[in-house]
Amino acid sequence: MSNHSNILIFDSGVGGLSVYQEIANKLPHLNYTYIFDNEAYPYGELAHDTLIARVEKLIGCLVEEKDIDLVVIACNTASTIVLPTLRSQLTIPVVGVVPAIKPASNMANKAVGLIATPATVTREYTHDLIRSFSQSKPVEMLGSTRLVDMAEEKLRGKAICLDELTNILEPLRHHIDVAVLGCTHFPLIKEEIQSVLGESVLLVDSGEAIARRVEALLGADKQEKCGERSIFSTAPPWEEGALNRALNQLQFSSVQHYPLKI
Repeated sequence: MSNHSNILIFDSGVGGLSVYQEIANKLPHLNYTYIFDNEAYPYGELAHDTLIARVEKLIGCLVEEKDIDLVVIACNTASTIVLPTLRSQLTIPVVGVVPAIKPASNMANKAVGLIATPATVTREYTHDLIRSFSQSKPVEMLGSTRLVDMAEEKLRGKAICLDELTNILEPLRHHIDVAVLGCTHFPLIKEEIQSVLGESVLLVDSGEAIARRVEALLGADKQEKCGERSIFSTAPPWEEGALNRALNQLQFSSVQHYPLKI
């Protein structure tokens, strides 16, 4: 594949930008297109058929329009539901994201905490991961939609209330020594989570592993010049001006609206 390969990153919100940052740090010369389906956010509340139809349509259109070479599904909910369908339909690689239960269990001495969305902590796929890779270490699960909102707010310049964050994470405090950030939004508030859980708790997410996988699929030959960055949303994002300022710092152009047509 070309050193100027085109990567499409998909999420229901801006959480996938944490994955983008990991990939772009390794492969800055590639061209990145990011699409977030904020019209249907949060994905955990969608019926499976609706989710699959939306993701298939959005990704199918952009793959064709942007001559995409590789797709990253930077959303745990979408990855667990739509990956098999996408991979059967597309001829290009599709990389998904799953909670980093396996590496976390290998690192933990006491217990693992899984911080994720309510949909992820209740999904059978997650429980299968725990049964397969963390039999010797207990896993304490915490599902929170509010943490996702906090990450979205922080990206728009709003300060995180540490008292509120402490109340949310209280069930895990002093009980774990490794925490899995099981939603791509959560690395965006990693510093705040670390301050609440304490420096003795190791935080683990899937971003670096995804970046390594993309690098393996596309090759590691690098150039100093950065590729193009474009970002799309299915509905006008809230506080769009503040969001665009943050996106510009990540080398993206301003958000372009990309309504879903089914």
